[in-house]
Amino acid sequence: MNHFSRRTLLFLLTPCPLSPIVMTGTPLNQKKKLACMNKTALDLRDRRAGFAALEAETFDLLVIGAGITGCGVARDAALRGLKTALIDSGDIGSGTSSRSSKLIHGGVRYLAQGDITVVRQAANERRAVRRIAPHLARNNPMVVLVRNALSQKKFQAGLWGYEKLGQVSENELHVSWDRDQLKAEEPPVAADEFYGAVVYPEYHTDDGRLTLANARGAAAAGAVIVTYAAARELIFDQDRVTGAVVRGTLPGEELGAAVRARLVINAAGPWVDNLRRLEDKQARSKLQLTKGIHVAVRRDRLPLSRSIVMSALDKRGIFTVPHGQYIYFGTTDTFYAEPTYWPEITSEDVRYLLDSANPYFNIEPLSERDVVSVWAGLRPLLGEEGKKPSEISRRDEIMEGPAGMLTVAGGKLTAYRAMAEQLVNRCEKELNLKPAASVTAEQPLPGGDFSGSLEELIIRVAGELGLTLAEADRAAMLYGREAFEVFADGKGPAAEAAHAVLVEGALTLEDYWARRSARAHFDENGGLDTLEPASRRMAALLGWTDEERSRQIENCRAIRRAEMRAMAGD
Repeated sequence: MNHFSRRTLLFLLTPCPLSPIVMTGTPLNQKKKLACMNKTALDLRDRRAGFAALEAETFDLLVIGAGITGCGVARDAALRGLKTALIDSGDIGSGTSSRSSKLIHGGVRYLAQGDITVVRQAANERRAVRRIAPHLARNNPMVVLVRNALSQKKFQAGLWGYEKLGQVSENELHVSWDRDQLKAEEPPVAADEFYGAVVYPEYHTDDGRLTLANARGAAAAGAVIVTYAAARELIFDQDRVTGAVVRGTLPGEELGAAVRARLVINAAGPWVDNLRRLEDKQARSKLQLTKGIHVAVRRDRLPLSRSIVMSALDKRGIFTVPHGQYIYFGTTDTFYAEPTYWPEITSEDVRYLLDSANPYFNIEPLSERDVVSVWAGLRPLLGEEGKKPSEISRRDEIMEGPAGMLTVAGGKLTAYRAMAEQLVNRCEKELNLKPAASVTAEQPLPGGDFSGSLEELIIRVAGELGLTLAEADRAAMLYGREAFEVFADGKGPAAEAAHAVLVEGALTLEDYWARRSARAHFDENGGLDTLEPASRRMAALLGWTDEERSRQIENCRAIRRAEMRAMAGD
């Protein structure tokens, strides 16, 4: 690392005011690593203690669903002093909240629809995420290709209006390119087919880790969190919902709890209607699920520096997004019947994206052979009869059931914090509590409390930990300031897996592989080579037998086979 300046390498870490914590069975070096993270460490290994904590008191709020909305609600509520419990039948973010396009949109497209309120909210929320988690809101310029001068001027006019409404800072205003600039800036683009381009900033995130950061923030503020804990039935006191009967869902587990709460929040994402029917068997479906898939290729196959906005074969907007050593394409938008963690991916889905994108680039056409990973997620949209999937509004709504359960549905990743604030405001009124101000737009999320720019953090991580710039870039994106603690005693999957268990609430190998490390979709061969060292470290911390460790590995391999099956044309 001798090519970095001495001044650059001597940036100091933000001082840590926290006192060390003690974890039973945790090696001394791990205790030292966690000393600066004790208030946000989420260690969920003691399952019996977790279920006991759910029964130990009556909560103000029981939040069911640990996606981005549920975690955002739990964090906001706990920071306001409400006694909060958060449960999920799976892992934190294991549904839609780790399967999105991984973009924090500023709301430009809503301007064309005349929805000024949504534009302002999206712009404000984008700034808020950048403020509280700068490592999870990376500047990601979007290049909109235009075919003539009139189109360019129209888009510029729209952006000028958006920038004024959204109070966009001067250093993030849009710019316009002519054809020669487009060729110079993004050589793979078939620039001769276009007049030029308009370029404006959006933010790129890791959706799974943004969700996790909110869960850890909630726990740090006092929320009780138990994952792999499904609400099997609701508890009623006369005609009011006052809690839920919860059962553990890990294999062979026979744990349960009766959780009591003054208010129950249904934030179950695609499973919202299932939970509503536990309150009212006659409840009509509110959701219309749509499936979105993304495919990733190696960046050296399509060496773009920025995201490119394109029109699909059916005129829908799609895009490419650079992510480390990869480029991913998204997204499809098709109706899907039932909620599931791993929606089916078809060869037609993949061909739709590849065939739509290929005409935009002057490279050998991309094919299924170039795809290194693919993932699918379900959008829990509020149903609108007669509309195509891409026409259904992404609005959010709070609904009160006949027995008092509050359901939050719809919405987008970008607006999660505002949705949570609005819901907790309502909860305070329902509970006759004195209103407290939300602080979630200012309080840093774990890893986001560093000084200087993200670029400076990457250089510090590379210099102090002996990582390449590519490795440091990935580490900073995943962990922010905490990268120094994660890799203090070692590097690679074993160190990441230990951190996932001790600090990030991971209980299965899939939790680490798919959601804590992003290796399932952004690593060679889907990160399968990391399963062995990661599982050995996790086995030591979680007490797995050799048989259980093998089962954990095979589960991840099966997920990978199912996702990649469409590449074989099946």
